[in-house]
Amino acid sequence: MTLIETTVTVAVVSLLAVLATPSIRAYFDSLGSPAEVKGAISAAFASARAIAAKEQHYAGVRFQQDLSGKQYMIFIVNDPNLVDAAAVAGHFKETNGFRAAEGFNPIKLPDNIGVMEAVNQNTDIDDADKVIDKTTFTVIFSPAGKLVIHFAPVLRAGIYDTIFNDLSANPMFKDDYDVPQFLQESGRNSFIIYDKTEFGKVDAATRCSDYLNQLDVVYINPYTGTIIQGN
Repeated sequence: MTLIETTVTVAVVSLLAVLATPSIRAYFDSLGSPAEVKGAISAAFASARAIAAKEQHYAGVRFQQDLSGKQYMIFIVNDPNLVDAAAVAGHFKETNGFRAAEGFNPIKLPDNIGVMEAVNQNTDIDDADKVIDKTTFTVIFSPAGKLVIHFAPVLRAGIYDTIFNDLSANPMFKDDYDVPQFLQESGRNSFIIYDKTEFGKVDAATRCSDYLNQLDVVYINPYTGTIIQGN
């Protein structure tokens, strides 16, 4: 790594130690506005970059809902020992799965705030399964701290889920979604922070055009891993 990348790594490793304290955990629990959530996500990205540097593997933050609609940020790291059979069968370039980063519990986002990957048409988000799909995504960083569009296993139901829901393979996060398998998708470089109450007021058929398209898309700088407010 370059001197600048090493300096950044030292800084974010220091941040990791701070994130482990009860006071910071209480801070996350007290979040309530989109601006506060954006700051929390930025801190989570810095921690993920530090994990990637420490482990010398791809690492990231996975956004995922449970069955009650609560959404979490989960710190994950690529593990060469976790081979995703579906990726092998599909001849994907990346076949290794991700596991939870040791020592980091999922961080619950506020009940009134949701985070989803950017969408641009109403049919992307017009039923409950699609909402789960769009709010289940991953942001991944390289060991050098750069954002990468790397394939990551996404939540899949039942026998298809070999990484995220299988407690025997990865004691991270357990939910039995009754939805079709999601297969793999690339890591994301942008997302939307939205108000769940306002989202619920909009007709399902026009959620994108009548509400989501009015919100700013938050982009991630590919070189620094910091978030950038966009339009």
